[in-house]
Amino acid sequence: MICLLDLDIVAYRCAATAENDPEWVAVARTKELIETILAEVGATEYKCFLTGSNNFRKKIYPLYKANRTKPAPVHLAACKQYGVDHWQAQVCEGYEADDALGIAQEKTLEGNTIICSIDKDLRQIPGEHYNFVKKARDYVSPENALRTFYTQLLVGDPGDNIKGVPGIGKAKAPKILDGCNTEDEMFDAVRETYNDDKLMLLNGQLVWLFRKENDIWNPEKLKEHGQEVKFESMLPMVEELIPSTELGLNQ
Repeated sequence: MICLLDLDIVAYRCAATAENDPEWVAVARTKELIETILAEVGATEYKCFLTGSNNFRKKIYPLYKANRTKPAPVHLAACKQYGVDHWQAQVCEGYEADDALGIAQEKTLEGNTIICSIDKDLRQIPGEHYNFVKKARDYVSPENALRTFYTQLLVGDPGDNIKGVPGIGKAKAPKILDGCNTEDEMFDAVRETYNDDKLMLLNGQLVWLFRKENDIWNPEKLKEHGQEVKFESMLPMVEELIPSTELGLNQ
């Protein structure tokens, strides 16, 4: 079993618990947590991932995670560097650790990998998952993975500063998808609710996690309606949807 470990969360949690302690305490806790997770899932191999710089989501949507103003734990950088130095963590430049986890799970034989994280966004990736805080291990089917994605597309993600469809929350979103059994049906239901292809495309590209390299969400149905764009060219669309003063682009 190959453990696919979300080191962003491991490093953050361990650093946060040692805010008033020496650096070595945070690093030691990182080591202990990694070893505990590997043992709990019975890992014979592991791959660790960290988010690097130049996240493409911030390029297409400058407000992405802009609501996270709390200072990072003082030993966070040290915990991450420990992951690189001692656990060969892959630092993802231009995209996020979540994307790398999705790619790794998708391209490995089913049943041979397990994503270890507490991030709800990763539930849109099919396969085995392990929540190392709840000690919960389960399997996400392809249909449930898609349902998670389209639910997120409706609701948005306040933690990442992604606004979904106004008035649609966690209670209403499942009702919209109720009775949808295929991706086409889910797509059509969400598109009808949005009634705005540009905003749906933007949010879809923010929420979607890679299954392969550069796996930007760009459905054929939206291409048919003149919405074929690459993420590098989406900033004008964002400016059209959101006032430039809100984006801070005119400062």
